[in-house]
Amino acid sequence: MKLDVRIHNARIITLDPAYPEATSIGIWQGKIVGVDAAIADLEAGLTVDAGGRTITPGFHDAHNHMATFGRSLTNIDASQYGSLDELYAAVAKRAAENPALEWIIADTYDQHQLGGHPTRAGLDHAAPGRNVMINHRTTHMLIASTPVFEAVGAMQPDYPVAEGGFIDRESDGTPTGLVGEQSMAAFRNLTRPYSIEVLAEAIARASDHYLSEGITSVGEAGIGNSAIVGSSPIEWLPYQLARENGRLGVRVQLMVSMENLHPVVSSPQDLIDLGLDLGIRTGLGDDRLGIGALKMFTDGAISSRTASLTLPFCDHSSTGIMQFDGPTLTALASSASRAGWQLAVHAIGDNAIDVGLDVIREARLANPKNTRRHRIEHASVVRDDQLARFADEDVIASIQPQFVSAIGDNVLTGLADRADWVYRHGSFLRAGARVAGGSDRPVVDGRPLQAIQDSVHRVTASGKPFSPSEAVTLETALRTYTLDSAYATHREDRLGMIRSGFYADLVVLDGDLAAAKPEHIAQLDVLATVVEGEFCYDPTGLAGR
Repeated sequence: MKLDVRIHNARIITLDPAYPEATSIGIWQGKIVGVDAAIADLEAGLTVDAGGRTITPGFHDAHNHMATFGRSLTNIDASQYGSLDELYAAVAKRAAENPALEWIIADTYDQHQLGGHPTRAGLDHAAPGRNVMINHRTTHMLIASTPVFEAVGAMQPDYPVAEGGFIDRESDGTPTGLVGEQSMAAFRNLTRPYSIEVLAEAIARASDHYLSEGITSVGEAGIGNSAIVGSSPIEWLPYQLARENGRLGVRVQLMVSMENLHPVVSSPQDLIDLGLDLGIRTGLGDDRLGIGALKMFTDGAISSRTASLTLPFCDHSSTGIMQFDGPTLTALASSASRAGWQLAVHAIGDNAIDVGLDVIREARLANPKNTRRHRIEHASVVRDDQLARFADEDVIASIQPQFVSAIGDNVLTGLADRADWVYRHGSFLRAGARVAGGSDRPVVDGRPLQAIQDSVHRVTASGKPFSPSEAVTLETALRTYTLDSAYATHREDRLGMIRSGFYADLVVLDGDLAAAKPEHIAQLDVLATVVEGEFCYDPTGLAGR
């Protein structure tokens, strides 16, 4: 055999317990042939000297919003501003520079960072007569200008509020501009559906960005019709188009939002009453582009103070919002389970997690033959008694470690008395539960190395310790973002490890990851990213091509 590529002179973290460290890798037809002695006598078409740098399996982001993130790269980035005046100035500048632009959109504003929510009046002053929409960093709230409210018909106090949603109003009934949860659908639908071409280009932009961070595979956490996520009812097609055009550089597994299931006709013996046309479900596609879980929603988010809690927030009298009630979710999940779907249930507050765990339990009872690995997405506020349920009921906790540094200070303000329950990592593992790592991008910037750092070094942006007892080792953090995330997608037999027979999905780091101080992990640069043996990101020419 002649190898396609040999990479040598490297510090390789394989995550293979049988051979945890290596110095060389052999690649043939996109897969790993072996390491070190197993490939020592084989010739190679291309030999790459890693110069002593660290190589790990490629990062897998288990939960991101790829098309939304790709679109956000052309919108105003509200996360960079520290005051409302700065944000309004950015809106005014975009409006002045683009007089024909139909929509002025900003993403990822944080009211705690800005000193308050933007307002309808503030947007009207910054961009008079223009359609302006400012999306909250959680995507669970938005602010809109008067023309947007008028287009929806929501200026009047008697405008109906969607169940599981809200429209904030002054005492006289006029809207402040703040809209949340299920009520956002009518507002966002003014810009949706985006065209296939627009979405394919957004996906390509996101893919390029991900490769530059060492990401080789992702889970897209919700496509199709949805108030919270989704860009088009035909959202599979832009991913397919991006792939056909050679612009989808990372592997993508797509979750379908629950709102897209509809009544279907099947044989009475199949017991399938809800689904997608043609019987599409989890497992369609291949390792480059396929259908994963059914994305289900329970509550909101912590930063928007809409996560559903058993006790009120410390800085807010509310216990949050349930977007859908337990019986509705249970009926849908049971039907989906009978149809063969894996379930990925968004649940952030501890009350929502109770509901999510109950829903998954009932779904399993509805179809004991469905062996898909069901998940709770976020699993943010988790009581001790719930930890045991995750382990005992074999539910994966799909967490976002970067929330610690990105929004930890905000979370401590809202949940100071329950800080020990929030963003648990070590406790899940000690309880025997499986954990997968993701970003929820664009909620945070999504860099895997920052997430790995936050798993090890639990410190907020202001320098406050955040439940240090939940810290994990570097190897565990790396597994969370590689092999364990692959497990959540039923692909741990071919992704997330450097071992013979696995895909050659790799990241080359410009430094020694194992020797880096915990607080410096995120400072390491990604030198190259390899997907299926191809150097897809290689700005310095490491591969000599």
